Amino acid sequence: MNATRRNLLKAAAAAPLAGGVAAKTNGRASVYGNLGVKPVINGMGTVTVLGGSIMPPEVIRAMDEAAQHFIHLPELQKKAGARIAELLKVQAAMVTGGAASSITVATVASITRGDKKKLRQLPDTAGMPFEVIQQKTHHSGYEHQMTLAGARIIAVETRKELEAAIGPRTAMLFYLNKAENHGQIQREEWVRAGKERSVPVFNDAAADVPPKENLSRYVNEQGFDLVAFSGGKGLLGPQSAGLLVGRKDLIEAATEAQSPYGGIGRGMKVGKEEIVGMVAAVERYLRVDHDAEIRELDRRVAEMIGILAKVSGVQASKHVPRIANEVPHLMIEWDEAARKPSSRQVHDRLIAGDPPVYVLHQGAGKLMVSVWMMRATEHRIVARRIREIFEA
Repeated sequence: MNATRRNLLKAAAAAPLAGGVAAKTNGRASVYGNLGVKPVINGMGTVTVLGGSIMPPEVIRAMDEAAQHFIHLPELQKKAGARIAELLKVQAAMVTGGAASSITVATVASITRGDKKKLRQLPDTAGMPFEVIQQKTHHSGYEHQMTLAGARIIAVETRKELEAAIGPRTAMLFYLNKAENHGQIQREEWVRAGKERSVPVFNDAAADVPPKENLSRYVNEQGFDLVAFSGGKGLLGPQSAGLLVGRKDLIEAATEAQSPYGGIGRGMKVGKEEIVGMVAAVERYLRVDHDAEIRELDRRVAEMIGILAKVSGVQASKHVPRIANEVPHLMIEWDEAARKPSSRQVHDRLIAGDPPVYVLHQGAGKLMVSVWMMRATEHRIVARRIREIFEA
């Protein structure tokens, strides 16, 4: 293969960074315009409230083909999970109805340990371990995904409190990956405590790809029993899907807790299209040149910094979160006491514009802009809009 062809293939692999194709404004607007909904520029990243991410062509093609046939869904779930586990080199995997759904079925698996009679009994947990322990600083807002299965949350702060809390009623230890720097108990201690007492340890890593190594690292290297990822964030899969990876026995128990089976997870339906779409998304994600993606994001941020360079009193710089959404962002900072408008006013005026632009409000005199999900020249549009707001 000659160098030119290699470069073209690399470019094609990296293209889905921005949805796989340039924005087709008219076509995109028509399906939403008919409903009176206006498409927006996404400067927040892979957030659910803006639709997560945009699926690349190979994922859409896989879902379209899947939609044209009938299959036995449990068989598809099993074989799709086996394929994903093979790709990631983990014990087992399953496609779920999103990262929040993964939390629920992981909780159910930890409570019932594969006992089908106990599964049908939930949320009545009589005779079962039902407590889920988490650090106070790892409160995620998704505790309801555990309590709906009949779990009770036990909050701890110190290793001593953790040791005292673990007992016969403990079903699972919950760890919020993005809160790694918060709390007194480090992940190694947290995992070790579960291993020593034979309690499953779950890690909510919904937004923690890239890097792609995280898809297996948390299980294979760090020892978590179950790890959840969002399908519609960095993986660019269906937004209504997610991944749960980890111990084979627990994955098998979690599969029984999800539609088409009855019980707690019946409403967490994952269609054949989403299952096949997630397989395609994982396959694509593992072959993409992620270094090329980062270089493209760096270029976008640099262009935005250049556009904002002459705005007096405003500093624009590159920022890469240390954990969760570990990609280049644009950070904009200024002293609101000396420079107007306020960050809230800039934020609101961006949303009120046409097209609406959504960015991350980080507090007084601070905005963060994710360029990850922007397409074509949207990053330039956003930077110019911000400059115009300040210059007004």
